[in-house]
Amino acid sequence: MSNGNNVTVQILDKEYSIICPQEERTNLVSAARYLDGKMREIRSSGKVIGADRIAVMAALNITHDLLHKQDLPDVQTSGSTREQVRDLLDRVDLVLSTDADSAPDAPRS
Repeated sequence: MSNGNNVTVQILDKEYSIICPQEERTNLVSAARYLDGKMREIRSSGKVIGADRIAVMAALNITHDLLHKQDLPDVQTSGSTREQVRDLLDRVDLVLSTDADSAPDAPRS
């Protein structure tokens, strides 16, 4: 049975056909590529043998990364964003004060 919503992805040399809404196809393919890359990294390390174990280790690693990023989003993102905004404001102030110092008081003729 062929469905227009089927997407075929390849993960660790196996094909999987997944039903997916059209608007999510790109995200699904990206997720499958990411998972495939993680599983290949684990397999190439030689420390984990067997597709099931590799899949579980990849899932644990990806979940750990996701949870770690969720724990610190405000500290890292907004902190660095604030620093960037302050830096830009300092630069703008410097340029404006330099321009004001060098601007003539009256137009020259």
